[in-house]
Amino acid sequence: MSELGDLLDDIVADVDSVFLFSPSASLFERFADSETPLVVVGPENDVDADNYVELPLEFRDLRERIRFGIEGGLDNEYLEEGDQVACATKLFADDIDTISRVRAGDFEHSGVYDLFVNSRADPNVIRNVLEVAIELGKKGQKGKRVGALFVVGDAGKVMNKSRPLSYNPFEKSHVHVGDPIVDVMLKEFSRLDGAFVISDAGKIVSAYRYLEPSAEGVDIPKGLGARHMAAGAITRDTNAVAVVLSESDGLVRAFSGGEIVLELDPEEY
Repeated sequence: MSELGDLLDDIVADVDSVFLFSPSASLFERFADSETPLVVVGPENDVDADNYVELPLEFRDLRERIRFGIEGGLDNEYLEEGDQVACATKLFADDIDTISRVRAGDFEHSGVYDLFVNSRADPNVIRNVLEVAIELGKKGQKGKRVGALFVVGDAGKVMNKSRPLSYNPFEKSHVHVGDPIVDVMLKEFSRLDGAFVISDAGKIVSAYRYLEPSAEGVDIPKGLGARHMAAGAITRDTNAVAVVLSESDGLVRAFSGGEIVLELDPEEY
């Protein structure tokens, strides 16, 4: 067993900081007086850590979870490019069971952190839209796989770059994404063509919008269709972000600045 202890010592030796992902209060307290800088990453700051990065989604992919934490740490100046970081997180159990050593900057910048933190739209709104798309991707509509496109933020400009395909059922309403009843409505209307337009604060501005930004120069992976092209184009021409549920492969993708910055499999959530 001493060999295992030596291996663990090698992994954490001389790290510049420790990142704890959703730690219990007791584990956090064990590190509270450590001389090594400590950062907590999680959906809530339940342990009242001074250095905290909010995790908007419980990324099932461990690499993506750690990448988000590291990008948040860099953005908040909790660490610097090149720092060695020990990341303690959950993989198989309900408690932290995995330790990884990461050099900040070794990850290619994904844009996922910027998607939530530096977008015009409220991060909770983006998260709520992703949850609607993920749930729709899991269950479909009436047992059938469907596609959907949600454009979030900069709604005025998005409306100017689109036209109605049909009557807007949300025209005189003041409903917001995240309300369980509204989310059911969004899933029902997803069967029909067109995009949903959602304001920075989460108000449903419109359904059934045909997006008309120029797609010239927008580069998306082969095999993805019109929804993805429209999502790339509208996020390049406005300050909106877009969430697409693909009818063909069932994946959820988020766009920002004309590029895919997040790809999720609903079945893993």
